[in-house]
Amino acid sequence: MAFAADTTDNELVEHALGGSSQAYGLLVERFERPLLSLIRRMVRDPGTAEDLAQEAFVKAFRHLHRFDGQRKFSSWLFKIAHNTTLDHMRRRRLQTVPLEASADPKEASWEVLASPTHEGPDKRAEQRDMAAGIEAALARLKPAYREILLLRFSEGLAYEEIAEVTGLKMGTVKVHLHRARKLLATELEAAGFKAPERFQG
Repeated sequence: MAFAADTTDNELVEHALGGSSQAYGLLVERFERPLLSLIRRMVRDPGTAEDLAQEAFVKAFRHLHRFDGQRKFSSWLFKIAHNTTLDHMRRRRLQTVPLEASADPKEASWEVLASPTHEGPDKRAEQRDMAAGIEAALARLKPAYREILLLRFSEGLAYEEIAEVTGLKMGTVKVHLHRARKLLATELEAAGFKAPERFQG
């Protein structure tokens, strides 16, 4: 069966529950990159991130019958990835350490945080430097703050969705996000970058 490009995630879930491996394969295609990007930035190791992403997709497939069709599939999937990654980090007792920004330009895009304009090579170089600076500053934050920034600004999740993914109360999400923004701004300014306006104050 061929699925239209505008087939919704929840419709694909219904088909997957009906036995369509193609439908679940399309869900994996849709979310593989954002899920892998989030996990990679959390654990700071590409190989481990790939393993954890695969584990999250396997768990999602096994428990697909538990998915509530009234909710967003993306939030449900990110929650599984969140729990899978935290379990791994607890087992390994990973520490947040300063690392160089990712060499993959797709990983270090962050255009949503930097200036959205693309005017000339100087501007593009400035944006690349800012993206790399943000990635390096992000790596120095504790995992909980790093994740909440990624969910909000990289994945575009609403406060309600972040609360659902992380299991935090709405008020806690807002407090953590406020603190994380300020800490990221401090890290950027210490590295010689002017923090984007949304991270100031």
